[in-house]
Amino acid sequence: MDGDKLQILIAMCSYIALVIGIGLYYAKRANESSENYFIGGRTLGPWITAMSAEASDMSGWLLMGLPGVAYWCGLSDAFWTAVGLGIGTYINWLLVAKRLRKYSEIAGDAITIPDFFSNRFKEDRKVIMTIAAVFILIFFTVYAASCFVTVGKLFSTLFAVKYQYMMVAGALFVLFYTIVGGFLAESASDFMQSIVMIFALVFVCL
Repeated sequence: MDGDKLQILIAMCSYIALVIGIGLYYAKRANESSENYFIGGRTLGPWITAMSAEASDMSGWLLMGLPGVAYWCGLSDAFWTAVGLGIGTYINWLLVAKRLRKYSEIAGDAITIPDFFSNRFKEDRKVIMTIAAVFILIFFTVYAASCFVTVGKLFSTLFAVKYQYMMVAGALFVLFYTIVGGFLAESASDFMQSIVMIFALVFVCL
């Protein structure tokens, strides 16, 4: 292993250790109640909420997917893709986020979107809840799988290890700190990741 790869390996191991530490740090607080575990007890501030959400939403796509779009389809396609997603994200935060935050608490302290819809419309047969849950299961499974593929391909390229092994290792790592520390750990680690991403993007642009 040459010097550059060794430095990358040390940096990644340090990052993994830090994220696991975050998971362990929040473990006790997260497990005090289901509300703490799943939504951080509704105590996250706007900066952590926004930056962790965007880090989750844009991480692999922004740093690997969008450059891939630019390479295969041209800068114009990548530019308009980014513009469309930026506008959509802004409208989502402007029109949906605050109302959802307020009314999810009113609607029986709903923890999940299916819970919210079910409580909001006071359904007895849980049809809306089931449909919403199925949509989330299908589309977020695909999204999560794409993130794990990104991890696998990145580490496979860097360290010449089989892509499947690195994908499984990445999935186990994410599952561990998420299960241990819940939403608080996930949000804190994503907030840290968003800062790293910002510095990386600025550095690359310079």
